[in-house]
Amino acid sequence: MRTRVVFVLFIAAACSASGQEPKSPATSKPSAVASDPVAEVLAFEREMEAAVVRGDVAFLDRVCASDFSFTHGDGWTTGGAPLRVENKAQWLESVGRAPYLARDLDSVQVELHGDIAISYGRYRARNKAGDPGRREFTVWFVRVYALRNGRWHYVSHRTVHGPTYGA
Repeated sequence: MRTRVVFVLFIAAACSASGQEPKSPATSKPSAVASDPVAEVLAFEREMEAAVVRGDVAFLDRVCASDFSFTHGDGWTTGGAPLRVENKAQWLESVGRAPYLARDLDSVQVELHGDIAISYGRYRARNKAGDPGRREFTVWFVRVYALRNGRWHYVSHRTVHGPTYGA
């Protein structure tokens, strides 16, 4: 129950920060996207995951919002602290070390709210190095994207379950 309340508050805050009123996902469309916006967001997510695996900081710097936030770990869902929270510069520094062999998206769904897209799903990751028992893991997430000047920008990632090791 607590996770659901936090998730609802998270979505409300994202809509509020964008100046948007929450809308029914079935009736709202991003204003500047001519093609299928859900397919476009899913393709954007795959492109970002590939950039993370490559350690492509230049690409991610262009597509992340200046106020980007990445919340790691789900301790916050049970009243504890997340593993860590990174701003854009901190996250890009982590990505620049290119620690991953793979990050594969799975079970991703997208909700559209005007120029805001919220995705939720999971990724399965494999690290290049580290403790052998912690090289493979799964993360369930909620992400927020904003359509600005005709392009999607990555605004926020929040882990809602995980990392779970031995994925």
